[in-house]
Amino acid sequence: MKQISILGSLKKKYPRTLSFLVIIFFSTQSFAQKLEKMPIDLETDFALSSMPPHMRAGATVYLLDPEKGYYIGRQGTNGFICFVMRTDWEHGEFRNDIATAISYDAEGAKSIWPTYADVEEMRASGKFTAVQIKDIMTERFHKGYYKAPARPGISYMVAPIMRAYDDASPTVLTMSIPHYMFYAPYISEADIGGNSPSGGPMILGDGKGPHGYIIIPAGKMEKAKIMEENKELLKRLTDYQSYFKVESRGSHH
Repeated sequence: MKQISILGSLKKKYPRTLSFLVIIFFSTQSFAQKLEKMPIDLETDFALSSMPPHMRAGATVYLLDPEKGYYIGRQGTNGFICFVMRTDWEHGEFRNDIATAISYDAEGAKSIWPTYADVEEMRASGKFTAVQIKDIMTERFHKGYYKAPARPGISYMVAPIMRAYDDASPTVLTMSIPHYMFYAPYISEADIGGNSPSGGPMILGDGKGPHGYIIIPAGKMEKAKIMEENKELLKRLTDYQSYFKVESRGSHH
């Protein structure tokens, strides 16, 4: 009661000042939280871990400048790109603990990668709230601004871990789910008879429109090998941020 009376008194004496402070408070809460820049070597190695070892030497690596967006950290030669996704626009909120390593072939780099670049550029500008970015991206997909891949192709996501939303829930987890994603525009779960509950094919497609996928998880032996080969990277990630420690197997992002 005392706090309410103090606010009431302030409102009577300084109505314009109080209103201005309220506007500033909600503005700072609503607009982009600036992401922390990952150490370049760590971000590079994490991004490259998204693809099989034999492909890494020739891949282009995109790194994130939280003040500007993505830039080319290393130019490749084989048409594949890789990066660490830091903002999941579909959930309509800014978080500083999202980090998922993704790679695309040349077709995905042309048709799908621009969505990630556009989101980070908007966030870095500080001119948009997370909800505004979600609305903009939804409208762009609705109007056909982003196109479906022109041919079949693949996105490798075989990094040892991913820090992402647990499917459609608001919960963010660090999960170990290395997998392969094949382009399948406008696909739905019904098209493959429903998602497999036991490690078989799954769909990241309902609601994805032109950027749908058929997902094939890595097998148990392959996953174990990936985890073993990336022990040093996992230690570097957890030393950098404790949230990189695996919390749950979860489901796909």
